[in-house]
Amino acid sequence: MLTGLPILGDTCFKFTNTSSNNQDSTYIKKIGYNPDTVAFVPISGWNGDNMLEPSANMPWFKGWKVTHKDGNASGTTLLEALDCILPPTRPTDKPLRLPLQDVYKIGGIGTVPVGRVETGVLKAGMVVTFAPVNVTTEVKSVEMHHEALSEALPGDNVGFNVKNVSVKDVRRGNVAGDSKNDPPMEAAGFTAQVIILNHPGQISAGYACVLDCHTAHIACKFAELKEKIDRRSGKKLEDGPKFLKSGDAAIVDMVPGKPMCVESFSD
Repeated sequence: MLTGLPILGDTCFKFTNTSSNNQDSTYIKKIGYNPDTVAFVPISGWNGDNMLEPSANMPWFKGWKVTHKDGNASGTTLLEALDCILPPTRPTDKPLRLPLQDVYKIGGIGTVPVGRVETGVLKAGMVVTFAPVNVTTEVKSVEMHHEALSEALPGDNVGFNVKNVSVKDVRRGNVAGDSKNDPPMEAAGFTAQVIILNHPGQISAGYACVLDCHTAHIACKFAELKEKIDRRSGKKLEDGPKFLKSGDAAIVDMVPGKPMCVESFSD
């Protein structure tokens, strides 16, 4: 993460580098980040101050410094702060999981599901299984931005042509995986950690709501309220609460109203 601080102008917005960082560091801590790993960069997009080159209009700003597990970094501009962000490790070693965003029928090609690879690797010739509909087929080709790929990696938004599958057989919310390596499966139910951000009343066992999980959009029922927890630390506060209200966090058992594919958090 990095923080860009929009500056309104040298005459109407003056403060010290220290006071700025103190205010923003407090908020960064509040949302769960370590301020030592976050670059704070005062900028003006209108004037270009500290965007690509150091600005002469902010003599009070002495630059930013961050600490990473791979070493320290420092600089002055927003571009330098972007360049020092460490790219995340892509989970290519995990089984393939690709939630479908949509499915198209393209003339002369056939059925083309599209989505983003979350884990694993998608290759042409691979036999994939779609859950929870349990449809298995072969991938004929993989494309990204109208260019053929030999393989798609986590983070890639791709379309892939499949054999002998109708657009009616698979749909948004289904998840594709390698049929030979831990394929995705339907979940009859699952345990979830939830935070009630805003609700006009009380939520008790039996309450149903629409849940968005990856690209699935399915009504799910609160089957059991197992325990109420502290929303920040996760510490147990109460076993078997009778109800939940706005601001509460809890561990609950949920049951989807229609077939749904869910992965455990550890995976």
